Amino acid sequence: MLTWLLVIVLAYLFFSLGSLGDKLILAGRPKPAAYTFYVGIFGLSVVFFVPFMKFGFPGKEAMFWIILEAAVYLSALYAMFSAIKRFEVSKVATTMGAAMPIFVFVLTWIFWSGQTMSKSNLLAFGLLLLGGIIISIEKNFKTADGYLKITLLASFMFSVDYILTKTIFLREPFLLGLFWMRIFAVLFALVFLLSKNARKEIFSKQGFLNKKTASLLVFTQTSGGIANILQAFAISLAPISMLPILNSLRGVQYVFLFLITLFFSFFLPKILKEEISSGIIMQKITAIIIIAT
Repeated sequence: MLTWLLVIVLAYLFFSLGSLGDKLILAGRPKPAAYTFYVGIFGLSVVFFVPFMKFGFPGKEAMFWIILEAAVYLSALYAMFSAIKRFEVSKVATTMGAAMPIFVFVLTWIFWSGQTMSKSNLLAFGLLLLGGIIISIEKNFKTADGYLKITLLASFMFSVDYILTKTIFLREPFLLGLFWMRIFAVLFALVFLLSKNARKEIFSKQGFLNKKTASLLVFTQTSGGIANILQAFAISLAPISMLPILNSLRGVQYVFLFLITLFFSFFLPKILKEEISSGIIMQKITAIIIIAT
């Protein structure tokens, strides 16, 4: 009955692995158009699912939602990378991780008002949200001018994408829906090539994609691709009323990321080294207890 719970936890494990690559790639503050383009193009990997699915075209209504989802997904990516270009990736991730469950909760109520959570599930949602905020918040967290505007916009758009994804899976089989969602995302990514400045960012030898970032991009997008597929599968399996819970489980991603960075900081500091103090460890442990509860 709770297969979706196991799937989403596994998805957040792969999201945490992808976050390691993102942390290194985005440290160089790549151009938003270039990174959005490459992430969108990686959607072509869904062609590997063709032999395992009954290929066909979605119905007219489903096709409308699929096209809308692809446009929202690429726009959300661009907004997030624009925020990361101006502000630190860790701060952007913290704000988005806190805001998205709230947006998903409200949007779920608006789209499917008949689907409400029980009191125990509402309590679980609150604890997961609190644990996710505590484990991701950083010391000396400050917001700059325009910070909340762009990060909340990205959070809202990703939340809308969450709702649209569930809407599609209510109308189409999982693999077929996922296939067309990512194919249209690729088509929207190609729109960036119409802009001279975007083309310069994408193809410039001094631009985003060099030998170092290329290998990191493959690792990041492979991990992220698996995570996105698992997340989409969990969305397709979960009851509508559980969507806010599904999204608020993002705190589990920070648990995995904390454990991974803890391992690297102690045993492989040359690869990844982060500040680890007794205060930070207590903060993370407190959050993990709340999330587990």
